[in-house]
Amino acid sequence: MITDRVDGPVSRTLRCVSLALLPALLAACAANNTDSAVKAPGAKTEPLTQALDAGAAALQSRPPIDALNAYLDGFHFYNGHMDAQMEAHHYCSILNEEVIQCVIYDGNKQDAKLMGVEYIISERLFAGLPAKEKALWHSHAHEVKSGQLIAPGIPEPAEHALMQKLVHTYGKTWHTWHTDLDKQLPLGVPQLMMGFTADGQADPTMVSERDRRFGVNSREEKENRRDIVVSPVQPGADAWKKGKVIQIQDPTGSGH
Repeated sequence: MITDRVDGPVSRTLRCVSLALLPALLAACAANNTDSAVKAPGAKTEPLTQALDAGAAALQSRPPIDALNAYLDGFHFYNGHMDAQMEAHHYCSILNEEVIQCVIYDGNKQDAKLMGVEYIISERLFAGLPAKEKALWHSHAHEVKSGQLIAPGIPEPAEHALMQKLVHTYGKTWHTWHTDLDKQLPLGVPQLMMGFTADGQADPTMVSERDRRFGVNSREEKENRRDIVVSPVQPGADAWKKGKVIQIQDPTGSGH
């Protein structure tokens, strides 16, 4: 299960942070500092559309959207192309102790572009997957221990406890809008993404620029997380490291 290995002050602090307060904390401390890299074409929104949008916001319920209580910021690369890297803003819904689902954007402002999705599961659930399915998933151990994965806006003890949970999880990520290449519209087909597994893989300029915007220091985060215990990565995850690269070939010729 996605649970703490030790019940201590950190885990108790996390339980004391009400999920109901998280959206307000995130809005106050973490959002609105990263622009989208894409300018979508199209006519300016007309007053009628604005009115319809405002009415829908006031009258329609959005339970799945309201459930997106957790915000994570990290980095991905195209499976098979580590040189193609990008920052990814995850807005996540915790379905239960072993499954989390996230929508991924290229920024955290209102016009951010939806890049894709990530499914996060526990170590136990990953171990039960078929061998061929495991090749689609990546580990989160290094992302957590390196300090590259952050949960902006929540108190440090709560973030630390969250990372204690995430360090034992595995993710499957598909990007549907390749905003590093397609600066107007989503083109081509979905691409499988991976997470970094060792120091020196992530572009240091990309990481430091992210750190500057959020007022964090990945190196300090790495030091603060030294006490987080990491299990050996399950066999089958991060298959690219053993030469098994899975990717969807793009029939459109758009070069993804």
